[in-house]
Amino acid sequence: MSIRIAIAGGGISGLSLAYALLDKNPALDVTVYEADSRPGGKVYTERVDGYICEAGVNGFLDNKPATLELAKKIGLPPIKSNDNARKRYIYFDGALRMIPTDPAKFFLSNFLTLGGRLRMMGEYFVPKKNYEDESLKDFAVRRVGAEFYEKLLDPMASGIYAGDPEKMSIRSCFGKVYDLEQKYGGLIKGFMAVAKEKKQTGESSKVEAGPGGTLMSFEQGMYSLIQALSDFLGERLVTGKRLVETEKSTHGYTLHFADGTQADSDCVVITAPAHDMAGAIKGIDSSIAMQLNDIPYPALSVVAFGYRKERLTRDLNLFGFLIPAKEKRQILGTLFDTSIFPNRAPQDHVLLRVMIGGARAEERALLPDEKLIDVARSELAAIADVKADPELIKVYRWEKAIPQYHVNHHKRIEMIEAALIRHKGLYLGGNAFRGVAVNDCIGNGYRLADQIIADMDK
Repeated sequence: MSIRIAIAGGGISGLSLAYALLDKNPALDVTVYEADSRPGGKVYTERVDGYICEAGVNGFLDNKPATLELAKKIGLPPIKSNDNARKRYIYFDGALRMIPTDPAKFFLSNFLTLGGRLRMMGEYFVPKKNYEDESLKDFAVRRVGAEFYEKLLDPMASGIYAGDPEKMSIRSCFGKVYDLEQKYGGLIKGFMAVAKEKKQTGESSKVEAGPGGTLMSFEQGMYSLIQALSDFLGERLVTGKRLVETEKSTHGYTLHFADGTQADSDCVVITAPAHDMAGAIKGIDSSIAMQLNDIPYPALSVVAFGYRKERLTRDLNLFGFLIPAKEKRQILGTLFDTSIFPNRAPQDHVLLRVMIGGARAEERALLPDEKLIDVARSELAAIADVKADPELIKVYRWEKAIPQYHVNHHKRIEMIEAALIRHKGLYLGGNAFRGVAVNDCIGNGYRLADQIIADMDK
């Protein structure tokens, strides 16, 4: 009899894990249970009036192989973002300012004051600090200075995590940066050492501490990946099944769902958000549930606007812009979707998406739709001179959006994993642990599949 594996959570983590398990062993009896009426979680694309609107995730980077390899296996060709995606702006001192991408041009520009540039270069002489973890803000101010942090790293943290840099873990959120200091004594020293190592080994890739890579997606949006995985799974994917309790039994585990039904399984993997995991396993291990419940998920809203191109007066050839917290604006930033992927709107139309809320302004993300729209429109007018009436308006609200990796997040994960050893056949996955990006979710899914299969052979 084949081993039964139940996966609770049909987002990208759960779906890619199911694919990985079946790819490695087609004889496995895998079933994915998704709480909502559709799979995908935060990956959702809506097509309306010729526009392709992403409710959440808008792409993935090609700097890690996980998503590209999975897309190739399932026969889904990716598309690259337009070169306009390289033009990124920060709003400060009342104006949008492009971030120079070349280090030499950045230093010679007036993006930072002369004092800020000299402080940034002085990072070479900042001594190494031995520590387990610290906040992004503390790390950045200590190593590269307050101005670099306020103008660049603070808005970047909001753009990637919708987070609060005063609480975010440098080790868990920006592991490459943490490693550069710990291994080489500093960032500039680390860049120089890694570049030398790459030259010696013949590698041609650039040395980057940040995300790096080219943004990719699919012709009809990111949900194409969810649809392809769903089609592959077929009847092995069951929607409308919210897991409320997991119970140990003589055969393995019994899953209890909100609709009153239940299912038996030899092995259970929960890839739902951390707070849902906590409720589902509190009867098995309250200590794990407590740790999971302490992972925050701030609210975030996305307001999409479609316009006729002729009605907009500003240059649209840019990725978008982010806003530092010190500017005290009401939005986190805006993505110019049709500059990134031109097919996201009908011909001679443009699509913009405005991000509102996050860890430092959750209440704003929860405003009624009408007020959210008013906030987004007024901020676009003031910041980017976008004053035309949109012909398309869509609001996407995530009351619990992106898991936050606060300082010492790694210790929380270590405690959870140590406790899981007591429960053979029970696994936890998803983006609450080691990376929130699509690449992370898929890569971690494949690693978890390897672990599950290896445990079966013990």
